[in-house]
Amino acid sequence: MRIFSKNLRLQDITIMYFTALAALMVILVASYQAPNNAVEVSSLKPNPSRPLPPLPMPFRVPLDPRGELQLAWNVSYTNQEIYMELRVAELRHGVVLGMSDRGELTNADLLVLWDSGTQSYFGDAWSDSKGHVSLDSQQDYDLIEAKQKAEGYYLLFKRPFSTCDPRDYVIEEGTVHIIYGFLDKPLASLDKLNLSEIRTGVQRVLMLRPDTPPPTLPPDVQMLDVVAPNVIIPNQETTYWCYIHNLPENLAKNHIVMYESAITPGNEAIVHHIEVFECSPDVPAVPGYSGSCDDKMKPKKLNFCRHVLAAWAMGAEAFYYPPDAGLAMGGPGSSRFLRLEVHYHNPLLISGRRDSSGIRLYYTPSLRRYDAGIMELGLVYTPVMAIPPKQHTFYLSGYCTSKCTQTALPSGGIYVFASQLHTHLAGRGVRTILVRGGKELEVVQEDQHFSTHYQVGDSRALFTQRNSTFGDVLITKCTYNTEDRSKPTVGGFGIMEEMCVNYIHYYPRTQLELCKSHVDQGYLQKYFNFINRFHGNDQCVCGEVSVTEQFSQLEWDEFTGEVLDSLYNTAPISMHCNQSTARLFPGDWDKQPIPAVTSVLEKPQYTCKRGTLRTN
Repeated sequence: MRIFSKNLRLQDITIMYFTALAALMVILVASYQAPNNAVEVSSLKPNPSRPLPPLPMPFRVPLDPRGELQLAWNVSYTNQEIYMELRVAELRHGVVLGMSDRGELTNADLLVLWDSGTQSYFGDAWSDSKGHVSLDSQQDYDLIEAKQKAEGYYLLFKRPFSTCDPRDYVIEEGTVHIIYGFLDKPLASLDKLNLSEIRTGVQRVLMLRPDTPPPTLPPDVQMLDVVAPNVIIPNQETTYWCYIHNLPENLAKNHIVMYESAITPGNEAIVHHIEVFECSPDVPAVPGYSGSCDDKMKPKKLNFCRHVLAAWAMGAEAFYYPPDAGLAMGGPGSSRFLRLEVHYHNPLLISGRRDSSGIRLYYTPSLRRYDAGIMELGLVYTPVMAIPPKQHTFYLSGYCTSKCTQTALPSGGIYVFASQLHTHLAGRGVRTILVRGGKELEVVQEDQHFSTHYQVGDSRALFTQRNSTFGDVLITKCTYNTEDRSKPTVGGFGIMEEMCVNYIHYYPRTQLELCKSHVDQGYLQKYFNFINRFHGNDQCVCGEVSVTEQFSQLEWDEFTGEVLDSLYNTAPISMHCNQSTARLFPGDWDKQPIPAVTSVLEKPQYTCKRGTLRTN
C-alpha cells in the first residue's frame, strides 16, 4: 500500500501540514475552555428573579481542624432543598466538598471549585472507585453566588434532598458524612484530579434539622456551666477528658429546660463532642477528678456516673425540652455529683492549647407539669450477643416487649420527644421502631449512616412527639460491619466490643430505666454444642470457659455465621425490665418469645427532583 502519491506536490504537503497544526491548536485551546456543564465563576451575575435562600443560615460547623473551611446551611422542607454556604478562609486554587456513605473519598458525590490557570469553574462531579474525579453530566448543585469578602471566599449554592442522578447522594435524616479537600495547584481539566493526591478530611453533621422556631424560655431561668476548667489539650489525636462537677449542697429540685454547648473560642474545630452524666445517688461522695477518662489511676467511683443528662456533638444546636416537661436536677433522691466527658479530636497534634469547654444547662425552679426521663432501649451489654468476623452486614436486635411496657408504663402511655443512638466502632446503622398489635407503627429514630464518632441526640422528634402506650413493643435494630476483623466481636463496654442502644427522652418519667434484651444463654450453649459437633469437635468445653472464649474458639465460616444469625432471630430472649434502682420489675423475664411483627413499614421516599443549571 502506497502512503504518498508520487505526484504529490510540495504545496499539497505544506497545506496538509498547516491544516494538521491548526487542528492541533484547536484541540489544545478547547482543552482550556469551559468544561461542558460547568459554571465559569467570573461570568456569574446576580439574578433578581432568582429566589433568595431562607436566611439566616442557622446551622454551621467547621470542617477542618484549623477552621479554614466552614459550612453553614438552612433547610427548606417545602421545596425539599438545602441551601449551603461554604466559607474558605484562604482560597488557593480551589476546593472540593462532597458526601459519601461513610466519608470515603471513593464513589462520592462532589462539588468542585477549581482554577484552570486562567479561569475558575464550579461544577457537580463524582469520584470513581479509585478516587478519580469526573464532571457529572447532570448538574444538581445550583451556584447562586461566589464572592470574595474580608473574612474569606464565599460560595452560596443549593441542591435537592434527592435527585434523579444515580451518582448523587440522597440526603436523609441522620448522619451525613461530609468530605472536603484543598487544591494547591491549577487543574488544566477536572479529570486530572484524584482525591487521594490532595489534602482531604471528613466531618459528620445532621443536615436535616427542625424548621420550627425554638420555644421561649421562662423568665426565671438560670444558667449553670458544667465545664472542665483550664485543660491543656493533649497533643494526641483522640482524648476523652473527665471532670467531676459538684452541685451545691441541698440544691432544691429544679427542671432543666434547655442546654447547649459552651465551647472555648478558638477550639470549635477540636472539641468534638461532650456528655454530662449524673452519678448514682447511692454513692454518697465522688472524689474530685480532672484528667483522662482512660487513666487507670482515676477514681473507681467515676464508673458509677452513667446516667445521661445532656449530650452535644459538633454541629448540634441547642436542645429544648417540651413546654410541659423538664429534666429534674437536685432535690431528694438525686446526686450532687456530675461527670463531664469532653472528646477532643486533635489530628494535627496541636500542643499547648488550653480549653474550658462543657455544657451550659438552663434550669428553672418553676417546675413544669412532668418530669422528663431517659430510658435505655436495645441490647444488654453482654458477650452473648456477638458479631462474626469478616461480615459486610450483620444485624442484632434488642427488644422492649409488651410484657415490660404493660408492667412499667402508665395506662396513658409516654411521649418520646428525642433520642440518642449509640454503638461502638463496628456500628453502621441504628433503627428503633414502635410496634403495636404486631404492626410497625412508626420509626422512633433511624440513622443508616451512623458513626460512633458522631452521636448527637435527635431533637427533631421534639416537635413530632410519639405516644407509646403500655402494651407496645420497641425494637432497636443495629447494623454492623466487621470486614476488617479476624475474630468475633462480642457485646460489652470496651471500644472494640459492641453496643446497640437508643437513649430515648420521654415524659412523664416512670420507674422504667432500662428495657433491653439478650438471647437466652441456654439456647446459646446449644448453638456452641451444635457448631462444634458440625466441625468435628466432640470435646466441647461449653460452660467450662467464658462465652467470649467459646466464641473465639469456634471455626468461623459462612455456615457458623448464618446459624448464629438464625439463633438471634428465633431463640427466646431474656428481658431486662429494670427499675431506676437497677432491680427488675416483678415477673418472669427469662425465656420470653421474640415479639412477632406481621406488618412492616415501607421506607418513605423523597420526591426525586432533577437539577437545573442556571448560568445567567
